[in-house]
Amino acid sequence: MSEITTIPSVFSNYVQPQERWKLVTLVLLILHAVGIAGVLIPLHEDFLLLTPFNLLTSLALVLWNHPNWTKHTAIFIILSFLLGYGAEVFGVQTGLLFGDYVYGPVLGWKWMETPFMIGVNWIMVGYLCGITVNYLFPKAHFLIRAVLGAAFMVAFDVLIEPVAMAYDFWQWEGDVVPLQNYMGWFGVSLPLQVYFAAYQAEIKNKAAISLFTVQIIFFATLLVASL
Repeated sequence: MSEITTIPSVFSNYVQPQERWKLVTLVLLILHAVGIAGVLIPLHEDFLLLTPFNLLTSLALVLWNHPNWTKHTAIFIILSFLLGYGAEVFGVQTGLLFGDYVYGPVLGWKWMETPFMIGVNWIMVGYLCGITVNYLFPKAHFLIRAVLGAAFMVAFDVLIEPVAMAYDFWQWEGDVVPLQNYMGWFGVSLPLQVYFAAYQAEIKNKAAISLFTVQIIFFATLLVASL
């Protein structure tokens, strides 16, 4: 009888709040490993159209592990979506913020030629970079941490850009990413990171670090494969 009762007790160790990140990390590793295999083999010609599922699932898992939900967490999430998505709509329609680019079909449903999932991506990248700064620079002034968080977001975009172009997430006019894009990214990222640094400075989330690491490996692998 004791052998049977140990099974749920072992599982519960992985879903307790303080240990939940282990289960989340395992699922994230599986999702992204399947993603790499699906793209590189490829498993199906439309496999990349599952990208919104991967993005939503990854963000949901990380936020499930968020340790302290407050109004400021909710405000950051809403602000990230509205500001990020709004900036992308403006950018696509005018070319004034990031440069001239168009979205392909990979990120799914669009409004004004801009996929809704790009707003979700702004939430995820902003959260991951904010948490990373909390771990690496916990004693720094919140404005310094905000600048670092925005810089991390831009650095992550630098990694993503060639992969996104190779797999038709989006395309730039002339197939060249302009410096304007990175300046625009920093300008939009900074107020988000200011808010995060001011009101979420004490938040630590190991699942976020896991996802950030997995995402870097994921895009670096696809980048090397696309060269």
